[in-house]
Amino acid sequence: MTLESLRNDIDSLDDQLLALLNQRMELVRKVGELKRSTNAVIYRPEREKQIIDRLYNQNNGLMNRSAIEAIFLEIFAVSRNLELPERIAFLGPEGSFTHQAAESRFGAMSAYMALPTIRSVFESVETGRVRFGVIPIENNQEGIVEEAIDLLLEKDLSIAAEIKIPVHFTFATQCENLNDITHIYSKDIAFRQCSKFLSDSFEGLQAELVPVESTSRAAKMAAQDPYSAAICSHIAAKLFDVPILFDNIEDSDLNRTRFLILAKDFKNQPSGSDKTSLIAKLVNTESPGVLAKFLQEFDAKNINLTKIESRPLRDGATFRYWFLIECEGHSDDPGLQEIMSRHASEVKLLGSYVRVS
Repeated sequence: MTLESLRNDIDSLDDQLLALLNQRMELVRKVGELKRSTNAVIYRPEREKQIIDRLYNQNNGLMNRSAIEAIFLEIFAVSRNLELPERIAFLGPEGSFTHQAAESRFGAMSAYMALPTIRSVFESVETGRVRFGVIPIENNQEGIVEEAIDLLLEKDLSIAAEIKIPVHFTFATQCENLNDITHIYSKDIAFRQCSKFLSDSFEGLQAELVPVESTSRAAKMAAQDPYSAAICSHIAAKLFDVPILFDNIEDSDLNRTRFLILAKDFKNQPSGSDKTSLIAKLVNTESPGVLAKFLQEFDAKNINLTKIESRPLRDGATFRYWFLIECEGHSDDPGLQEIMSRHASEVKLLGSYVRVS
């Protein structure tokens, strides 16, 4: 067996893959026609999970689940664009980690709109200028994004899906020698999260750390200054065509950010592995035991609570709070239905969606 024969075999398989993908897209086109005739939703995260689960369970080759997921999520994204092209807003700028999260679910072919604030993403979805919005909701090192939490109460939108991505920083520069670098651009939080790399690599050197408003802006500036560098996302370095000298320079490889995909009037069907987000505005929270009794109802129904966040109600001069509550399960589950029905005037359902581990 020669290298030439192996390459010929690969070419033959690629030809078969292309033919099969075109067959799949033809079926997708027909599905899109049926969905448009009934005004059905194109993006179905629970259906995509079922497909990936099925493929992984029958897999007996070299690809692990992450590889299968990466390939098929891109296929799903291309398929959705054939069914019905969607516009997606995200917290900008282009090249941000939120941009990366959006592309991980909607693919490189979708139409994206980078917006300057989380509020503007909510409002774009609310007014119908875009079909979906992607926002950060929490980081496992830095905590929740308070503005995003507050807007979930203020706006009448649904959570269609969650995304969790590892936060990996790259060191991008046009310089080949670290001694030539005079300025390093990045966001202040990125400097903190890459402090060990900076101290190890630049001890005794004269490079100045220059904070900027975003890691994407840092990449753009590094593209314009040949004696500078940027600590940024991989997508930002690629977007502004800045060579990556070092990858994964963050101090901790456990850094994760969670994002939400927002939509208007969106409901997922149960997938068998779901999470539900609720807002609870309980009355008489000044009285002892009101919150405790409410939470005990979940325990009584064997529903696992995964998050409780309190936020100020901002109702007069009182110190009152509302709560973001997340739990395992789907809102169609009998136990959760019973709790929401009992507290119908106090609970707002944000959405049930596929739980990402």
